[in-house]
Amino acid sequence: MIRLSPSQLDDIHAQAEAAYPYECCGLLAGYRDGDGNIIVTQVVSSPNTWVDRQAETGKDRFEVDPQVRFDLMRAIKSANEEIVGHYHSHPDHPAKPSETDLDMAFEPELIWLITSVENRTVTATRAWQLNRETQDTVEVRLITVP
Repeated sequence: MIRLSPSQLDDIHAQAEAAYPYECCGLLAGYRDGDGNIIVTQVVSSPNTWVDRQAETGKDRFEVDPQVRFDLMRAIKSANEEIVGHYHSHPDHPAKPSETDLDMAFEPELIWLITSVENRTVTATRAWQLNRETQDTVEVRLITVP
């Protein structure tokens, strides 16, 4: 299970709608509780550097800015938190992993939060664990708690 606050999810949704028709992206920081559940403490947006390089193909892929990741890793180091996942949007596609997502899943322990956006409106957000080596996609229960 992964747990976000309603305001964190609202933030992701606002980013996804604003980025449309391109993919938005960012990182999720937090911790795992004693039961293995993931609690998100921070949602950190990132420019989609793929769009910056390849504007015509930024509608179907994303790349988090490495500087955003390094800055977050430094910031959470002393807080006993870690990067627990990332998020991105799927403009005009379902909130499920694409072949491109699976090809880019280099860290199977991270959660992939995917938000579907149709005509600038969020339609669904789902959480996944992806394993590039085994080609497995497992949906993770997503809950919002204030």
